[in-house]
Amino acid sequence: MRRDTFVKSLAALAATAALPQAARANANLKMLIPANPGGGWDTTGRTLGRALQEAGVAASVSFDNKGGAAGALGLAQFLSSSKGDPNALMVMGAVMLGGLITSKSPLSLGQATPLARLTSEYNVFVLPEASPLKSMKDVVEQLKKDPGSVKWGGGSRGSTEHIAAAMIAQEAGVDPSKINYVAFRGGGEATAAILGGNVTIGGSGYSEFQQYIDAGKMRAVGITSAERLKGVNVPTLKEQGIPVEIGNWRGVYGGPGITPEQRKALVDMIVKATQAKAWIDALDKNGWTPALLTGDAFGQFVERDQASLRATMSRAGMV
Repeated sequence: MRRDTFVKSLAALAATAALPQAARANANLKMLIPANPGGGWDTTGRTLGRALQEAGVAASVSFDNKGGAAGALGLAQFLSSSKGDPNALMVMGAVMLGGLITSKSPLSLGQATPLARLTSEYNVFVLPEASPLKSMKDVVEQLKKDPGSVKWGGGSRGSTEHIAAAMIAQEAGVDPSKINYVAFRGGGEATAAILGGNVTIGGSGYSEFQQYIDAGKMRAVGITSAERLKGVNVPTLKEQGIPVEIGNWRGVYGGPGITPEQRKALVDMIVKATQAKAWIDALDKNGWTPALLTGDAFGQFVERDQASLRATMSRAGMV
């Protein structure tokens, strides 16, 4: 080998070695999903994993589901096991913020590294197929008569559907602290409870219930968006005289203590993944609204949203 060629080869190898590990196309990423299989975080995390590989920025992505306490159990595991790890990712979202507030957890997302907000989605409320109630108006009337007789099913305490249920009660003149809310650790459990008629009304992201709504096994009676969603024939709460609007966004964090260079590498990988066909197809299939926001701007958004949620939950008697 000629000397100049040898020197260039050494330089190339040195440059590659200097790159953060996560920046390499052969990175083996680890995705912590702080929820049980079958829910929105699980779908988001696994879809992002496929998109990262399709985009050519990751050789593999492994997944670890750790459900419970609105994501707090998963967050605790992530904080303790991923310090300084440039290949560690954790899916999270508005539900985690609400859960940390209601549980008064000592954990803080500020200990991890904000990477990117990915999507936004609104909650839909559904009735079991055999329910004697036929509309959100029926639910509200029953709620006024006997708050405890209406069993609301959804994600962990502090989830956006829990907050929305409390806000609906408040608007109906019912003490929000008296609602009968049944928290499930994952979307799969909540779906089974609704299909089995074990709850009066259930709430979650539209994508989680869509197949059952389309099949006539669930009756959609209200959605928490400001306006009807394109292609979704579900009335908003607002158009039914209930001024409640709340969104459910999802994002991804990196491990505590990673360097600015490692953080940038992960952000760049995620941005490329959101341009992959697997991701774009999932947006359409699941009714997700793209809401990409990265780095410090995302971190600041999380701080503002947590403060806003705390104020909303305080007004609804949840804190």
